[in-house]
Amino acid sequence: MTTTTLAVLVPLLPFLGAVAGLLTGRTAPAFVRPLAALPTLAAFVLAVLVAVRQGGGRAVDAATELTPTGSVPIELALHIDGFAALVAVLVGLVATCVQIYSTGYLRDDPRYPSYAALVSLFTSAMFLVVYSGDLMVLLVGWEIMGICSYFLVGHYWETPQARAASLKAFLVTKLGDVPFLIGLFALAGDAGSFRITKILGAVASDGGLDHPTVIALLLLAGVAGKSAQFPLHTWLPDAMAGPTPVSALIHAATMVAAGVYFTARLLPVFEASDAAMVVLSVLAAVTMTGSALAALAQDDIKRVLAYSTIGQLGYLTGALAVADRGAAVFHLLSHGAFKALLFLAAGVLIHAAGTNSLAAMSRMRGLRDRVPDAYWTMTVALLALAAIPPFSGFFSKESVLAAAEHVTGGHTEHAPAAAGWTVLVAGLLTALLTAGYATRLWLLAFRGHGTEAPDHGGQPVTMNAVLWVLAIPSLAFGGLAFRLLPDWFDGRDLTPTLTTSVLGTGAALVGGIVTYGAWRHTTALTARVPLGAVAAHPEGDAGAVEAEAIASHAPAYGDTARAPDPADPGRLLLGPLHRHAAAGFHLDAVYAALLVRPVLAGASLVRFLDREVVDAYVRGAGALPRVLGAAVRRAQTGNVQTYVSALLAGTVVLAVAAVLVATGA
Repeated sequence: MTTTTLAVLVPLLPFLGAVAGLLTGRTAPAFVRPLAALPTLAAFVLAVLVAVRQGGGRAVDAATELTPTGSVPIELALHIDGFAALVAVLVGLVATCVQIYSTGYLRDDPRYPSYAALVSLFTSAMFLVVYSGDLMVLLVGWEIMGICSYFLVGHYWETPQARAASLKAFLVTKLGDVPFLIGLFALAGDAGSFRITKILGAVASDGGLDHPTVIALLLLAGVAGKSAQFPLHTWLPDAMAGPTPVSALIHAATMVAAGVYFTARLLPVFEASDAAMVVLSVLAAVTMTGSALAALAQDDIKRVLAYSTIGQLGYLTGALAVADRGAAVFHLLSHGAFKALLFLAAGVLIHAAGTNSLAAMSRMRGLRDRVPDAYWTMTVALLALAAIPPFSGFFSKESVLAAAEHVTGGHTEHAPAAAGWTVLVAGLLTALLTAGYATRLWLLAFRGHGTEAPDHGGQPVTMNAVLWVLAIPSLAFGGLAFRLLPDWFDGRDLTPTLTTSVLGTGAALVGGIVTYGAWRHTTALTARVPLGAVAAHPEGDAGAVEAEAIASHAPAYGDTARAPDPADPGRLLLGPLHRHAAAGFHLDAVYAALLVRPVLAGASLVRFLDREVVDAYVRGAGALPRVLGAAVRRAQTGNVQTYVSALLAGTVVLAVAAVLVATGA
């Protein structure tokens, strides 16, 4: 079987699994779980075979024209280079783990068939984005992921949080997709093709693109929306109202990774504009530092991880801003492994604690003993997140910092020095903050004091087994990648450099030590946050416990930004900034004032004009004939004497009028 055939089967198998799962969900429910996991597992195996055959060498290209368009052709094309091959392996691994994990996590969920089908469709769409060689075909997968995220985030639609979060995710990402679509058409118009290889050839030619800055900025709007970068990142923390396995899939290997991957694939288009590269570096810097500060102040364990994802994606866009897609994809792969592990372990933790509140977990004793698998694997993932050697995050994050340091030496061929300094300074500061919130999460979740943790029963074997599978790349991928995979990264040397290793590791150690010291200081104080928001049905499966925890968390804790909790080291570290960081620096309030309220006011005005003006004219146009008809109807009495009297009166009037006219003449 050829590599092209294998590559076609990779996105096709999960799609067929989704269709089959929907068709058999009601008639043969016993087949739903195999149809969810096995096609995705088969796609993962085929993605590995495609990567082995590609071998980091020459890209695999194949294309066939779908239909004549009369202008710029649209082709069903594959373009598989080393980056695409490796990212597809990541997508397959995470999606398979999520499907297997979900069989236990949502084992009693009545909507599991539709959930599993949507996850399979989501996976198929991401595979399409990764392998596609034509931008219009890529756009199909891009938009399918958007609608799948809407349904999956809103899976617990009984809760208002899930309904609001799904709508917000859809609208904010669409806000970025509109300029993104315009940018795609402008890019194809300049290059004369939607084929990625032809576009890159046009960029490299003497003429280049006619409008590189405009095109790059339009495309960046879509990337910011899909990959949750400032200022379109606000949907991602709210999306935590969906099931935890969905969060793992979105954050680690699909939707938010799509925007960064798209930028990496078309990086020469962005490199054609220095202005676009500087804008990208500034967005990356603001995103990574702001999200790290916000993560340090969150009470919901999943919101901590959500802001963490935003920050790590900031590292990826920072690497792209200094024109190093090798470092970006390297960190994308490393981050995908440990972030999927963090979310899936968090799901086990939420089930065991009966709450998603770190404040409540900090009041529970012995929680780590109830979930030893989640404790050890989450510890590995947090060490990788904090970039502590020899965990994978150290190597990949160091490669981003090294790429930025290289550019600071002067304006290179592909990136300005200003972009390098911006990314380097923000990256080091974020490394410090990342270690801080990672340490805080670990301390509050696993070093609690107070009442005994509730017993919510054991975890299904499938959930714990998946955690250990993902712990392997979280621990070993970074060290193996720079030794075994340089060919897949355009031959880039991934060996850590001394300067950035010392700076990055030092920042991480300082962040962890300072946070631990703050925690040791605050444990002497008495936390006054109650143990509310704990699920009342320990016999329920993990999904049911999480849904109840999400629904009860906000009413129980109210405004967590102001709730007194002196045992939280984040409050001591952030001081007066804590309240603003916990609220995401009030960006939602800014959007409400600048966008939501004006739109609602405009809608109210239109409704008023429609009801009071337009409808008034319509009602008037109908009332006039009705009045005239009523007058005519009154004249038709059926009385002959009345008709004769009216005829005589009319005759007299006409006669008088004629006399007057004649006299006047």
